[in-house]
Amino acid sequence: MFSVTVRDHIMVAHSFRGEVFGPAQKLHGATFVVDATFRRTDLDADNIVVDIGLATQQLGAVLADLNYRNLDEVPEFKGINTSTEYLAKVIADRLADLVHAGELGEGAHGLSGISVTLNESHVASAGYERSL
Repeated sequence: MFSVTVRDHIMVAHSFRGEVFGPAQKLHGATFVVDATFRRTDLDADNIVVDIGLATQQLGAVLADLNYRNLDEVPEFKGINTSTEYLAKVIADRLADLVHAGELGEGAHGLSGISVTLNESHVASAGYERSL
């Protein structure tokens, strides 16, 4: 399996519901380093997995919609605990939609999967992997 990973970051504010979250139930900020990995079994006609420039650009576009936002105020997330795992899925699904729409180039239609990892710190991260 071949892969290409691109990286960006987001800064958000949010709060959680549930005792399991302890002090994170209060509004707090989070900065995530976001890695998006694109996978395929065979390279495309240009011997690449995906156009790195387009992948970087589209990851940035997906993250721009979340960056510097209080996620508690985003109607789409009303009543949802926007955990790191959940946000990884949201980002992966949005990237998959862009692949299907052709926004990562024709060669990206041969991708077999995307995984997104949100790094909370140097010791903790969470992610989501999906097929295309």
